[in-house]
Amino acid sequence: MTAPSGVVLDTDGVLLATAPHHAAAWKEAFDGCLAHWSTRRPGGAGARPFDAAREYRELVDGRSRLDGVRAFLTARGITLPPGTPEDPPGCDTVRAVAARKERAFAGMVRTAGADAFDDVRPALRRLREMNLGCAAVSASRHARSLLEAADLIGLLDVVVDGEDAAALSLPGKPAPALFLEAARRLGVEPGRAAVVEDALAGVEAGRRGGFRPVVGLARDRDPRTEHALRAHGADLVLPGLGGLPAALEAFTGGPP
Repeated sequence: MTAPSGVVLDTDGVLLATAPHHAAAWKEAFDGCLAHWSTRRPGGAGARPFDAAREYRELVDGRSRLDGVRAFLTARGITLPPGTPEDPPGCDTVRAVAARKERAFAGMVRTAGADAFDDVRPALRRLREMNLGCAAVSASRHARSLLEAADLIGLLDVVVDGEDAAALSLPGKPAPALFLEAARRLGVEPGRAAVVEDALAGVEAGRRGGFRPVVGLARDRDPRTEHALRAHGADLVLPGLGGLPAALEAFTGGPP
């Protein structure tokens, strides 16, 4: 089996403890609109609150804001016009709802910040000792600034974030475009690069892109999470990044 030459890591939930902020921001954005939308539907259907655990993981985790809004609306049977990039935060267009989520998330980050998980820096240092190029990927436009604030930029060779995705017109996960761009910048073929993801859409993207291995991260240590990650294409599932270097060695049969 060919040893990997690089590792592409998701940012939110893998490197940074920002997933709770994202889940809370999505809930604030959707719940603030559901009552408004229910008045347009027979019997107020679709007004139950956003499930910040199940619906977050299944519908919006790892996706761009616009794709997340579209997925949630489709799941609830709600139709909105797409709107324009100039739409202010609101409930009447897809872009307005996305702007609501952006406003909520930005406020949470300003208030609470975003820290790296304790296992991140040791794992990244070990991967660099193994001569593996490391890239961080995120659909969020905040990713680069948050990685800088967490003092992780110096441990990464490449960052591909939402700003890059917009500039290059890259489709979001589960399409593999973000990961493929990161591998291209690392100078590594997808089959020679591992992907590490906690989102189901991200695991699926890694599989679609031909990355090996695709590593699912289940920081909640919930067997249901592990099962879902494997069902979406993870070759192996870990409870954190601490075991990643050894797992990659074991997967390839030895250090690269």
